[in-house]
Amino acid sequence: MANYIFRILAHASLGKMKTAVKTCHERSGKSSAKIFFDMLYCAKKYGAGYYDYQIFAFYNLSKKQRATYVTRLVSKKFNTFMNDYDYAHFLENKDEFNELYKDCVRRGFIQLQKATKEEVREFCSKREYIFCKMQDLECGHGCERIKISDYPDFDDLYKYLKEKDFCILEDNITQHPDVAKLYPNAVNSMRIITVLDSKGEPHVLYIVQKMGTGGSIIDNNCLFTPVDPETGKILYPAHSGDTIKGIIYEEHPDTHVHLQGYTIPFVKEAVQMVLKAAIRYVGWDVATTPDGPEIIEGNTYCAHDFWQLPPHTPDGIGMLPTIKKYVPEFFCGGKQGIKRVF
Repeated sequence: MANYIFRILAHASLGKMKTAVKTCHERSGKSSAKIFFDMLYCAKKYGAGYYDYQIFAFYNLSKKQRATYVTRLVSKKFNTFMNDYDYAHFLENKDEFNELYKDCVRRGFIQLQKATKEEVREFCSKREYIFCKMQDLECGHGCERIKISDYPDFDDLYKYLKEKDFCILEDNITQHPDVAKLYPNAVNSMRIITVLDSKGEPHVLYIVQKMGTGGSIIDNNCLFTPVDPETGKILYPAHSGDTIKGIIYEEHPDTHVHLQGYTIPFVKEAVQMVLKAAIRYVGWDVATTPDGPEIIEGNTYCAHDFWQLPPHTPDGIGMLPTIKKYVPEFFCGGKQGIKRVF
């Protein structure tokens, strides 16, 4: 963990810190000097860098409230405590994930690097669109949605797929009309975070509904907002995917759907699905189709920012109390008793 702290310090940007101080000064009205020294204090006391300080609005929080937040350093410690990264490839590699969770992945798929050319031809011949993914990239990087008829013949398509070095080809997911209404050009997935307690019992920590914007074919880094796991209702206005900007959306900027109170279908079913799939500490991306939920992927690194932002935490309380309820061993320096990995 000391090496991790040194890496953070080595890559810290004085310019970005200066910008963060200025932004916090403008938002709070407090002097830049006071903000600067408070940032240093929070870095030492809570493991909160200037990024955490800014997005969580620590300048408005008491010491008691600040102590409830999963900061970057706490997030790294919790990930390390919970997850065995010798097994991370089962989630991070798209082909391995689809095979492991094929009961929860109802869409058709084919592994490009293992299939013959004729098998790929047959797969593509039955589809109008295919969704192509890279082996182990995150946040939708490298993904493409391809219309088969855009290529004059299969040989041209196959050449392109091989040159791009895609790992897996999948059906293009058709989402539930109520979710497509939010934004039709991307699969708007839920991020559902699960954790296992020391007895191996799974629990849901948090749910956010993600939404694409501005013509994007993916929903990452666009918009997100918390969802009630019981009712499926969106609880608050959406926040910009770029959490530093702190932009709040009462309605979707493209479709103008009012967000707070909007109901996402099949949320209870999605919760049951990920609880069944749960391993240690994972952030699941779950699509909502006309027939029910479907897992897109699992993420061993759950991030730490989008579940604790000011518009979604009116009481100024972060996620540590919730985590403590399920994994008290993390807070007392004990060893996690979970032996089951997959």
